[in-house]
Amino acid sequence: MSNHSPLSNESIAPSGPEAKPKSEGRHHRLVRSLKKPAEFLAFWVAVTLPFVHLPLLARGLGDPSVSLAFLLVLSINVFALYVGHGYNRE
Repeated sequence: MSNHSPLSNESIAPSGPEAKPKSEGRHHRLVRSLKKPAEFLAFWVAVTLPFVHLPLLARGLGDPSVSLAFLLVLSINVFALYVGHGYNRE
């Protein structure tokens, strides 16, 4: 004789810490949907920004405004490399 429950185990929602609120699921879907376009954009920004470095280097880094612009472009380039490094790896 077996005691069957009218509810199967699949229909019972988890009640422990692994239970996620619906808003968290939406957040993950949003992040996943924005990840590919962000990687695409960052990858191509990282590829094209070195062409901006060349005129700045040609002017020379003696002028503080040119040096600041160069460092700003360089930091944006490094950030874009970090964000876009996973683009088209699959």
